[in-house]
Amino acid sequence: MRDPERRRWLALGALALSVLVVGLDLTVLNLALPTLGTDLHASTSDLQWFIDTYSLVLAAALLPAGLLGDRYGRKKLLVAALILFGVASLACAYSQTSGELMAARAVLGLGAAVILPLSIAVIPVLFTPQERQKAIAVVMGAVFIGYPLGPILGGWLLDTFWWGSVFLINVPVIAIALVAVTLLMPESRSEHRPRIDVAGVAISSVGLVSLVYGFIKAGQDGWGDATALATILGGVAILAAFVLWERHVSRRPGGQPLVQLSLFESAGFTWGTILSTLVSFALFGILFAMPLYFRDVRGLDSLGAGLRLLPMIGGMVVGMVIGTRLQSPPKTPEAADPAAPPAPRVSAKALVATGFAVMAAALASGAFTSVHSGTGFGAVWFAVAGAGLGLAMPSAMNAALGALSAERSGAGSALITAFRQVGAALGAAILGTVLSSAYQSQLDLPGLPAAAASAVRSGISGGVAVAHDLGSTALLYSVSAAFVHGLDVMLWCCAAIALAAALLALAFLPRQAGAAAAEVPAAEPVDAARALPAGQPTPEVTAAGVLTSDPARTE
Repeated sequence: MRDPERRRWLALGALALSVLVVGLDLTVLNLALPTLGTDLHASTSDLQWFIDTYSLVLAAALLPAGLLGDRYGRKKLLVAALILFGVASLACAYSQTSGELMAARAVLGLGAAVILPLSIAVIPVLFTPQERQKAIAVVMGAVFIGYPLGPILGGWLLDTFWWGSVFLINVPVIAIALVAVTLLMPESRSEHRPRIDVAGVAISSVGLVSLVYGFIKAGQDGWGDATALATILGGVAILAAFVLWERHVSRRPGGQPLVQLSLFESAGFTWGTILSTLVSFALFGILFAMPLYFRDVRGLDSLGAGLRLLPMIGGMVVGMVIGTRLQSPPKTPEAADPAAPPAPRVSAKALVATGFAVMAAALASGAFTSVHSGTGFGAVWFAVAGAGLGLAMPSAMNAALGALSAERSGAGSALITAFRQVGAALGAAILGTVLSSAYQSQLDLPGLPAAAASAVRSGISGGVAVAHDLGSTALLYSVSAAFVHGLDVMLWCCAAIALAAALLALAFLPRQAGAAAAEVPAAEPVDAARALPAGQPTPEVTAAGVLTSDPARTE
């Protein structure tokens, strides 16, 4: 393909497919857990570790994955990660024991740890600042579309085939992405290869794993659990030590730290990262709590619950299209300063704040959900929340990516992804606790045997199962009403978080996404179609986004 413009955007489509399978995998497994418990004779602890193993390996490997991409080549590592993810998906599908599935899930998490940051890292290399907003919308849209698609595809696959099919669905998508990345994407890496900060890798990995595991355990066992609190505090202390170590490394002559702490001197990077992390908090109610409402309160199957999340995708697409157009500069006959970048119609600050405000209004509307709320009510506020997400998320990410140079875009993108991973675990723990506490506060279980009462208190699924076993419609309604109360309280919290994010954006986010880091020029679009004579080294992209075939820099 000789058209470099078309080739770059097709390469972006390959990246979108890559992150789509990661988004699918985050939600599709939950549907298969009951079947896995039976077929693999898995204990409750095993079932939890099927999920946690993936999350912990993902957290541990994010920062080193970004650095390795900068050093050895982002395309090279992305291709290897896609192959690894595909092989691990096959291993998951055909696992015969709980141990085999846990090991395969760990490898799956390792592949995802490379795919997520490097799919973002190549955006500053392939696209100009004016194009970056649209490119981010495509990639991040694929991530969020994967969340509701997971229950839809998973529900259909579980109803039609065996549990392994929820992992096999990854394989054809990975195959398409692999071919597209291989053929369409140019190689890129740092012109001055960063050394591997081995101590920084070890300290950051231990700290992130400890912190994420502590939040997961707090969500499961409560914030009073001694192990959870000790693990969280240990993770915070280790990460504090990591910051001190990185400062020490950066001050040494020729020191190359794993994380460039100077990035946090950029308001765009700092607040863009924080605001994109807060999205995980604000959307927790829709992505994880509402499916429970549809399944256990409304009595729908997994497929029906997933289908009712589709309006959020529609709203998100509309919001992204509107946001991208508002961030495009107006067409003027002649710029006053040809050297200055054209100003967009609406500032990033205003767009992000508006998006979060729209999300806050939608989530506040959702907090009026009742046991008898109709599908139309949910569809409307889901769509509005999706529109707010589409407005806010690309601009917030663009503000963060604007501070990254093409030289260290891998490590910088990994840092953004690590924040979002920790934020997702923290949001699930905090908001899950809010939901659980409010649910339990409304339960009235007189005369119920201790074992049955404990099952009801454990959550809505346990409560519905006990009510069906006893044939008690009164208990079923009581449990459903208690869960809806907890859901509404949690959605009010989500709305408050979204509103706080809107105010933070107005107060601290720069009006426009910054240019790339000052020490390295901003990336120009890469001529991905440039061909070299047979036998020449593979073309690569320098820090400034220019293809080179210098034999001294090839592996």
